[in-house]
Amino acid sequence: MTAGAQEQPTQAGILLEGFLSLGTPEGFRAELIEGEIVVKPLPDGDHEACINAVLKQVLRKSRTDMDFSGNKGLELPRGEEDRPRNHAVPDGTFAATKRRLFRGADPWMPCEGVALVVEVTSTKPQADREAKRRCYARGGIPLYLLIDRDAGSVTLFSDPEGADYRQHLTIPYGKPLPLPEPFAFDLETGDFG
Repeated sequence: MTAGAQEQPTQAGILLEGFLSLGTPEGFRAELIEGEIVVKPLPDGDHEACINAVLKQVLRKSRTDMDFSGNKGLELPRGEEDRPRNHAVPDGTFAATKRRLFRGADPWMPCEGVALVVEVTSTKPQADREAKRRCYARGGIPLYLLIDRDAGSVTLFSDPEGADYRQHLTIPYGKPLPLPEPFAFDLETGDFG
């Protein structure tokens, strides 16, 4: 490139710039997942009741003190070279208190140090089941908890490698789900349904 020549913007760069400058309408939130801007309405009360049930148990039963953030923006690795980095907003994000990840964090923070993300299916359940699962695995987030309201089940994905998790355990509502370290307790799922 010659001196003074400007680099041409890439399609991925234009998409990311547009996403980051997006003025999301009140009552909605936006994410950039696998090259697609997704705008969703804020969650309903049953959705938030599921998150609240997980939060209460983690704070009460976990072996490690955990900090929690609802709707924290995470910047995650891109899936394909021609796409921008993914920007996901999990319904819940947990990190060990000693990590102090949320204090002073930018609106879109890196995912390093996140112990667990939680998603509760709502208007776009396939994104939670597939695209976001791949994004979280690529980011190396050790645990992904999916509360699937349509299926009446809870799945814990663990052991991320590449663009997916190597292990998963799915149970129906009402059965306990063992959470590994650093949580080390059985998550009661009866309040999800």
